[in-house]
Amino acid sequence: MLTIAIVSAVLLGCNDTKNQNQNGASEIVEEMHHGHDTSASMGDHKEIDHATHAAANAWMDEIQLNGDDKWEANLETTEGVDKMLNLVKSSDPKTVEDYHALASKLNEEKNYVVKKCTMEGPSHDNLHVFLHPLIEKIEALGKVSSTDEGAEVTANIQENLEGYYDYFQ
Repeated sequence: MLTIAIVSAVLLGCNDTKNQNQNGASEIVEEMHHGHDTSASMGDHKEIDHATHAAANAWMDEIQLNGDDKWEANLETTEGVDKMLNLVKSSDPKTVEDYHALASKLNEEKNYVVKKCTMEGPSHDNLHVFLHPLIEKIEALGKVSSTDEGAEVTANIQENLEGYYDYFQ
């Protein structure tokens, strides 16, 4: 069954699958299987706590470099990451609702990145290593129930976004 899911994800690509979120807005759903076997870095097929995994920026342990070089990313991906990072840096949320609004804006930019994805092969696979925890963090930001929690998740999102430039150009 896992093999079917992986094959399906590869065949569908980044921008083919859409669903409706709770607000009725179209949300791009990116495949979570990026063809990279994480068992080597995660131990013997242990169940992963995705919230802990995402918050810890463990993706940095999983992503690979292109030899000594950074991966080539399409322009839209880099622009989207730039916009998300600028949103985080320029935001000054004071309330839980402010954090939810930031999550909504970040989600729009993330959807743009996924929709405009034209990358293929190993660079694409590694982009998904970067994107998967970012998607989880944005979702978590949209569900925070305190400003302290919002500040922590926002800091993790900023760290995730800043890490993009270590692996992609």
